[in-house]
Order: sequence, then C-alpha cells, then structure tokens
Amino acid sequence: MKKRGLLTVISGFAGVGKGTIVRRLVEDYDNYALSVSMTTRAPRPGEEDGVHYFFITKEEFEKNIEEDKMLEYACYVDNYYGTPKAYVEEMLSQGKNVILEIEIQGAMKIKEKVPDALLLFVMPPSAEELKRRLVGRGTETMDVIERRMARAAEESEGIENYEYILINDNVDECVREANEIITNAVYAASRNEDYIENIRKQLKEMAKGE
Repeated sequence: MKKRGLLTVISGFAGVGKGTIVRRLVEDYDNYALSVSMTTRAPRPGEEDGVHYFFITKEEFEKNIEEDKMLEYACYVDNYYGTPKAYVEEMLSQGKNVILEIEIQGAMKIKEKVPDALLLFVMPPSAEELKRRLVGRGTETMDVIERRMARAAEESEGIENYEYILINDNVDECVREANEIITNAVYAASRNEDYIENIRKQLKEMAKGE
C-alpha cells in the first residue's frame, strides 16, 4: 500500500532563507510537492496560474471560504491569500510530502484543521546574522529592514508551538536536516494510528483462532 504523504508547514523570519530551503527540498528530493496558494491579487509579470498561485476572483475565494474548501486563509492589503484543501489532499494521496511556506498565524490554523501536520520553524544562527542577511539582499530600505526585525521579535513569541526548529547556518546541511526530520516524522506512532489499530485488530483475531 502506498504511504500517504505528510503535510509540513515551514515558517521563519523574513530573510532567514526558508524559501531557499523549501525550493531545495523540492528540487533535491522526489517525494515533495510545494503547495500552491490561492489569491485574489492580479498576477505579476512572469507568474503563471496554477504554478505560482491559483488566481481567482474575490467572489470565488469567498465562496470557497463559505464551503470550507480552504485549509487556511488571510487577507492582506485588500487581497485574500490561502491554501486550498483539494490540491493539498491530491498531493498527499499520491504519497508526496506537501510543504506549506506560511507565517505563524496560518500555521496555527493548519494545525487546528490537520492535527498531524508537522510544523518546522527556520531560525538564524543569531539576530545579528538575520539583520546582515536582510541588508545583504539589497532590496529594502533600512526603515523596512528595521520593521522586519521588529516583526521577527513579535513572531519569536510563537516558536514554541512548532515541533522542530531548523537553524539555517549552512543551507546544504539545513536542507538535509529538514529532509531527515520530515522523513522520520512520517513514521511517528501518533501519525500512524489507523495502521496500528489495523495490526492490533489482526493480532487479536489471530489470537482468538489459536
């Protein structure tokens, strides 16, 4: 029987390198699928529907909310963003470990709806290194960087709700560790209760027959 995939949430501070880790997991291993989010914002140049996002109207998104078709969603700057259930379920049923790269608020919503989801939080080696990476990107002003650092301080209050932390000091090592954690978590007893119950039932039936 084909083993069902594991829904994995990866979060982290802006600039910590979580996007790179997610991309490398999908590229380096064949048993991962990146969840495609749904949004009501307009596509940006180069973005493809069904690849970068599922682009739909606000009315369609709100209908999905009403029909409980979203694992999680949030509204940012007048646009909805969220994770559609159907796509995730399709990938999991194919045995793929589905990765969601979302922030803490969304991660907690996922854990409520999918209790056996695995939550990983990517950490920097230090706060100083996090700021250095943000500055090194060269894409934001110092004012924006300071706001991101302040946001990271707020987000740090929720890290203990995650099962594991990954310290991204060396990206190759971090990707390897992430894969090991996810691979091992698939075999956790708490995530295989149906299988355990099935074996238990078989054993009891065999014991009766002796």
